[in-house]
Amino acid sequence: MSRVLPILFNTDMVRAILDGRKTVTRRLVKHDVDAILNSPYHKEHPEVEDKQIISKLCMPPYQPEDTMYVRETWRVGAWDVHNQMIAFDYKDGTCGELTYIHDRELFERLVNQFRDDARKAKCEYNGVDFVWKKGNSPCRWHPNIHMPKEAARIWLKIKAVRVERLQDMETENDQNYIAEGVKDKHDFIRVWDSTVSDREHYGWYANPWVWVIEFERCENPD
Repeated sequence: MSRVLPILFNTDMVRAILDGRKTVTRRLVKHDVDAILNSPYHKEHPEVEDKQIISKLCMPPYQPEDTMYVRETWRVGAWDVHNQMIAFDYKDGTCGELTYIHDRELFERLVNQFRDDARKAKCEYNGVDFVWKKGNSPCRWHPNIHMPKEAARIWLKIKAVRVERLQDMETENDQNYIAEGVKDKHDFIRVWDSTVSDREHYGWYANPWVWVIEFERCENPD
Protein backbone atom coordinates (compact mmCIF):
# COMPACT_ATOMS: atom_id res chain seq x y z
CA MET A 1 0.00 0.00 0.00
CA SER A 2 1.39 3.42 -0.95
CA ARG A 3 1.98 5.95 1.79
CA VAL A 4 2.17 9.73 2.11
CA LEU A 5 5.30 10.73 4.05
CA PRO A 6 7.31 13.91 4.72
CA ILE A 7 10.85 14.56 3.48
CA LEU A 8 13.14 17.47 4.37
CA PHE A 9 14.95 19.64 1.81
CA ASN A 10 16.89 22.88 2.25
CA THR A 11 16.05 25.94 0.19
CA ASP A 12 18.68 25.33 -2.50
CA MET A 13 17.38 21.82 -3.11
CA VAL A 14 13.79 23.09 -3.13
CA ARG A 15 14.77 25.48 -5.92
CA ALA A 16 16.43 22.61 -7.80
CA ILE A 17 13.25 20.52 -7.55
CA LEU A 18 11.07 23.41 -8.70
CA ASP A 19 13.44 24.02 -11.63
CA GLY A 20 13.24 20.34 -12.61
CA ARG A 21 16.96 19.84 -12.00
CA LYS A 22 16.72 17.51 -8.99
CA THR A 23 15.17 14.08 -9.49
CA VAL A 24 17.21 12.02 -7.01
CA THR A 25 18.11 12.29 -3.35
CA ARG A 26 20.53 10.23 -1.27
CA ARG A 27 19.88 9.57 2.41
CA LEU A 28 22.07 7.82 4.97
CA VAL A 29 21.29 4.18 5.70
CA LYS A 30 20.28 3.93 9.34
CA HIS A 31 19.66 0.18 9.40
CA ASP A 32 21.98 -2.76 9.86
CA VAL A 33 24.15 -2.87 6.73
CA ASP A 34 24.30 -6.68 6.62
CA ALA A 35 20.52 -6.72 6.45
CA ILE A 36 20.59 -4.10 3.72
CA LEU A 37 22.94 -6.21 1.60
CA ASN A 38 20.44 -9.06 1.63
CA SER A 39 17.45 -6.90 0.81
CA PRO A 40 15.75 -6.60 -2.59
CA TYR A 41 16.90 -2.99 -2.78
CA HIS A 42 20.57 -3.84 -3.02
CA LYS A 43 22.16 -3.80 -6.44
CA GLU A 44 25.02 -6.22 -7.09
CA HIS A 45 28.24 -4.99 -5.58
CA PRO A 46 31.74 -6.54 -5.92
CA GLU A 47 32.34 -6.67 -2.17
CA VAL A 48 29.25 -8.81 -1.58
CA GLU A 49 30.08 -12.52 -1.81
CA ASP A 50 26.53 -13.83 -1.97
CA LYS A 51 24.76 -11.94 -4.74
CA GLN A 52 21.46 -13.80 -4.42
CA ILE A 53 18.57 -12.02 -2.76
CA ILE A 54 17.97 -14.06 0.39
CA SER A 55 15.15 -12.21 2.11
CA LYS A 56 13.63 -8.82 2.69
CA LEU A 57 15.17 -8.02 6.07
CA CYS A 58 14.81 -4.26 6.13
CA MET A 59 12.74 -1.46 4.69
CA PRO A 60 13.95 1.80 3.17
CA PRO A 61 12.46 5.06 4.49
CA TYR A 62 10.47 5.38 1.26
CA GLN A 63 9.27 2.80 -1.24
CA PRO A 64 8.21 2.95 -4.90
CA GLU A 65 4.74 4.46 -5.32
CA ASP A 66 4.96 6.28 -1.98
CA THR A 67 4.23 9.99 -2.14
CA MET A 68 6.44 12.50 -0.31
CA TYR A 69 5.46 16.01 0.65
CA VAL A 70 8.42 18.36 0.92
CA ARG A 71 9.06 20.11 4.20
CA GLU A 72 10.88 23.40 3.68
CA THR A 73 11.54 26.64 5.58
CA TRP A 74 8.22 28.49 5.92
CA ARG A 75 6.22 31.19 7.65
CA VAL A 76 2.64 32.46 7.67
CA GLY A 77 2.14 35.15 5.03
CA ALA A 78 -1.55 35.95 5.53
CA TRP A 79 -4.74 34.51 6.96
CA ASP A 80 -8.52 34.68 6.61
CA VAL A 81 -10.12 34.07 9.99
CA HIS A 82 -13.69 33.83 8.68
CA ASN A 83 -12.89 31.09 6.16
CA GLN A 84 -10.17 29.33 8.23
CA MET A 85 -7.52 29.86 5.55
CA ILE A 86 -3.79 30.59 5.68
CA ALA A 87 -1.30 31.59 2.98
CA PHE A 88 2.25 30.39 3.53
CA ASP A 89 5.48 32.07 2.43
CA TYR A 90 8.56 30.03 1.52
CA LYS A 91 12.24 30.85 1.92
CA ASP A 92 12.87 30.85 -1.84
CA GLY A 93 10.69 33.99 -2.08
CA THR A 94 7.45 32.31 -3.14
CA CYS A 95 4.21 33.51 -1.54
CA GLY A 96 1.49 30.88 -1.57
CA GLU A 97 -2.24 31.41 -1.95
CA LEU A 98 -4.79 31.14 0.85
CA THR A 99 -5.42 27.49 1.68
CA TYR A 100 -8.14 26.00 3.85
CA ILE A 101 -6.75 24.48 7.05
CA HIS A 102 -8.80 21.47 8.10
CA ASP A 103 -7.31 21.29 11.58
CA ARG A 104 -9.02 24.06 13.54
CA GLU A 105 -6.62 23.75 16.46
CA LEU A 106 -3.61 24.14 14.14
CA PHE A 107 -5.23 27.13 12.44
CA GLU A 108 -5.91 28.95 15.71
CA ARG A 109 -2.45 28.18 17.08
CA LEU A 110 -0.72 29.56 13.98
CA VAL A 111 -2.88 32.68 13.79
CA ASN A 112 -2.40 33.47 17.49
CA GLN A 113 1.35 32.94 17.25
CA PHE A 114 1.77 35.12 14.19
CA ARG A 115 -0.55 37.84 15.44
CA ASP A 116 1.92 38.14 18.28
CA ASP A 117 4.75 38.49 15.73
CA ALA A 118 2.79 41.21 13.90
CA ARG A 119 2.13 43.03 17.15
CA LYS A 120 5.81 42.98 18.09
CA ALA A 121 6.70 44.24 14.60
CA LYS A 122 4.22 47.13 15.11
CA CYS A 123 2.35 46.30 11.92
CA GLU A 124 -0.62 48.38 10.83
CA TYR A 125 -3.88 47.40 12.53
CA ASN A 126 -7.07 48.12 10.60
CA GLY A 127 -9.46 47.63 13.49
CA VAL A 128 -10.00 43.96 12.71
CA ASP A 129 -6.56 42.50 12.20
CA PHE A 130 -2.97 43.27 11.25
CA VAL A 131 -2.19 44.00 7.61
CA TRP A 132 0.93 44.20 5.43
CA LYS A 133 1.92 43.98 1.80
CA LYS A 134 2.20 40.51 0.26
CA GLY A 135 5.70 39.16 0.70
CA ASN A 136 6.44 41.42 3.68
CA SER A 137 5.11 39.20 6.42
CA PRO A 138 6.48 40.06 9.88
CA CYS A 139 5.98 36.47 10.99
CA ARG A 140 8.93 34.38 12.11
CA TRP A 141 10.52 31.79 9.83
CA HIS A 142 10.22 28.19 10.93
CA PRO A 143 12.68 25.38 10.08
CA ASN A 144 11.58 22.73 7.59
CA ILE A 145 11.24 20.02 10.24
CA HIS A 146 8.36 21.97 11.82
CA MET A 147 6.39 22.55 8.61
CA PRO A 148 2.83 21.17 8.82
CA LYS A 149 1.54 19.03 5.97
CA GLU A 150 -1.07 21.72 5.23
CA ALA A 151 1.73 24.09 4.19
CA ALA A 152 3.26 21.68 1.65
CA ARG A 153 3.36 22.88 -1.96
CA ILE A 154 5.69 20.24 -3.46
CA TRP A 155 4.64 16.61 -3.83
CA LEU A 156 6.89 13.84 -5.13
CA LYS A 157 6.14 10.29 -6.30
CA ILE A 158 8.83 7.68 -5.62
CA LYS A 159 9.90 5.89 -8.80
CA ALA A 160 12.72 3.65 -7.53
CA VAL A 161 14.80 2.92 -4.43
CA ARG A 162 18.14 1.16 -4.12
CA VAL A 163 21.06 1.05 -1.70
CA GLU A 164 24.71 1.63 -2.56
CA ARG A 165 27.89 3.29 -1.36
CA LEU A 166 27.87 7.07 -1.66
CA GLN A 167 30.87 7.11 -4.01
CA ASP A 168 29.18 4.58 -6.33
CA MET A 169 27.63 7.63 -7.98
CA GLU A 170 31.00 8.50 -9.54
CA THR A 171 30.97 8.20 -13.34
CA GLU A 172 32.90 9.56 -16.28
CA ASN A 173 30.41 12.42 -16.56
CA ASP A 174 28.46 14.52 -14.09
CA GLN A 175 24.96 13.17 -14.79
CA ASN A 176 24.51 11.55 -11.37
CA TYR A 177 25.50 14.80 -9.68
CA ILE A 178 23.30 16.90 -11.95
CA ALA A 179 20.32 14.65 -11.10
CA GLU A 180 21.02 15.56 -7.46
CA GLY A 181 20.43 19.22 -8.36
CA VAL A 182 24.08 20.33 -8.26
CA LYS A 183 26.66 21.23 -10.91
CA ASP A 184 29.32 18.58 -10.45
CA LYS A 185 31.11 16.27 -8.02
CA HIS A 186 32.81 19.06 -6.06
CA ASP A 187 29.48 20.85 -5.61
CA PHE A 188 27.84 17.63 -4.41
CA ILE A 189 30.63 16.94 -1.89
CA ARG A 190 30.23 20.47 -0.51
CA VAL A 191 26.48 20.06 -0.13
CA TRP A 192 26.65 16.52 1.26
CA ASP A 193 29.31 17.30 3.86
CA SER A 194 27.38 20.38 4.98
CA THR A 195 24.37 18.21 5.86
CA VAL A 196 26.07 15.53 7.97
CA SER A 197 27.10 16.12 11.58
CA ASP A 198 29.78 13.39 11.64
CA ARG A 199 32.00 13.69 8.57
CA GLU A 200 34.41 11.09 9.84
CA HIS A 201 31.77 8.38 9.56
CA TYR A 202 29.22 9.85 7.14
CA GLY A 203 31.04 12.43 5.01
CA TRP A 204 31.89 11.91 1.33
CA TYR A 205 35.32 10.42 2.01
CA ALA A 206 33.89 7.98 4.57
CA ASN A 207 31.86 6.54 1.67
CA PRO A 208 28.84 5.50 3.78
CA TRP A 209 25.94 3.35 2.64
CA VAL A 210 23.05 5.43 1.33
CA TRP A 211 19.53 4.99 0.03
CA VAL A 212 19.22 6.31 -3.53
CA ILE A 213 15.68 7.59 -3.99
CA GLU A 214 14.47 8.54 -7.47
CA PHE A 215 11.33 10.66 -7.74
CA GLU A 216 9.16 12.82 -9.98
CA ARG A 217 6.82 15.73 -9.29
CA CYS A 218 3.16 14.89 -8.77
CA GLU A 219 -0.07 16.46 -7.55
CA ASN A 220 -1.30 16.50 -3.98
CA PRO A 221 -3.01 13.09 -3.59
CA ASP A 222 -5.64 14.64 -1.32
